Amino acid sequence: MMGVFIAIVVLLCWLAHLTYSLVFLQAEPSSVWTYFHVVVQAYLYTGLFITGHDAMHGLISKKRSVNTLFGWISSLLFAGLSYQKLRTNHYLHHQFPATEKDPDYYIRSQNFFVWWFVFLKRYATIWQFLLMAVAFNILKIWVGVPELIVFWIVPALLATFQLFFVGTYLPHREPHSESMQPHRARSQRGPHWWAMLSCYFFGYHWEHHEIPRVPWWQLYSEKDKRKGERSA
Repeated sequence: MMGVFIAIVVLLCWLAHLTYSLVFLQAEPSSVWTYFHVVVQAYLYTGLFITGHDAMHGLISKKRSVNTLFGWISSLLFAGLSYQKLRTNHYLHHQFPATEKDPDYYIRSQNFFVWWFVFLKRYATIWQFLLMAVAFNILKIWVGVPELIVFWIVPALLATFQLFFVGTYLPHREPHSESMQPHRARSQRGPHWWAMLSCYFFGYHWEHHEIPRVPWWQLYSEKDKRKGERSA
């Protein structure tokens, strides 16, 4: 029940803030509040994706149908992504982390921007662009185009940057040290509040690969356990 409750809270926060931004705010480049709400919405977009990610692992509910429902909703709201494609690729990522068989890894280059572009390209689909184009043209009947771009599209792009940087690039980039084995993953350092703020504890990536059955909101406890084992 807790997983369902948290998933619903994340979805409602995303929807409420997006609605508020589109209906009551104006995209004013000179206003600091414009940038503030863009950052907040980007963070909520990240939470949306993390919710879909937990659905892939069956962590929202014991019922597969409930996980699938939340997974499809979260993926669809996050720029029209295909939940099935995300799920298939994510399983491969866990099976072959940071190898040529890993869809999230780019073995030819460790350059951040090259890898990020390839990462985005691998998840993009024609249907996604068609869906987003239709949604954009429908929404612009009621909402200004600048507001749609600033409060709806830009935050989604920023969220992909956040997810890739904290959840893929930093944990899996080379060199792969002995401490990263067997998952070729490293974990974020620093206090828990920073891990939550930076990417919903997803920076605790070694722990996630080691125990993928732990939901995002409990990863900090696994981090503490590992730290305690190392200091014992």
